[in-house]
Amino acid sequence: MSGSETGHRIEGVETVYQGWGRMLLATLVTPDGSRITRQIEDHGDAVAVLPYDAARGTVLLVRQSRPPMLFRDESTPLYEVLAGRVDPGEDIESTARREAMEECGLSLGAIELVGHFFSMPAVSTERLSLYLAPYSLADRTSAGGGLAQDHEDIEVIEIGLDALWAKGMAALADMKTAMLVLALRERLAAQAWPPAA
Repeated sequence: MSGSETGHRIEGVETVYQGWGRMLLATLVTPDGSRITRQIEDHGDAVAVLPYDAARGTVLLVRQSRPPMLFRDESTPLYEVLAGRVDPGEDIESTARREAMEECGLSLGAIELVGHFFSMPAVSTERLSLYLAPYSLADRTSAGGGLAQDHEDIEVIEIGLDALWAKGMAALADMKTAMLVLALRERLAAQAWPPAA
């Protein structure tokens, strides 16, 4: 694979690890002709979804063990939106629906794209597609919790929007979650949240 951006050009790529994702070592040629190496993490694209029930004023979030957080000695689990990697041959909307069912037992109807974002362009190739998705109690068809064979042990949390707002941004330490919560807050403010009784 080769590419260029602002005068830099990839001269060669070596795969140094292949597993769930790949760790690559890229040799680049700079505009002045120098050769430098950069690490690239490549695991494909992903989606994230924030389901919300405007009528009841709730959202669905998840919590699960994250090895990088354990490595950092961060003991408080993060609130996160539903998310997952796009499987080969799968489109992003299908991934969003699959992840909602696997993680929360939620059958999604309409979903709305907020946008496509590069999660960490200095290191990773991942492009993350963010969605908002309305839901109701009737859409929860199973308990969720993730796939048993993946040992995800996902805790599903339904939380009131007012309670979530009261926690403040410090509770939203996961960037994709913070972005989607802010997008939802903006949407609901434009629709005069909370709805009249």
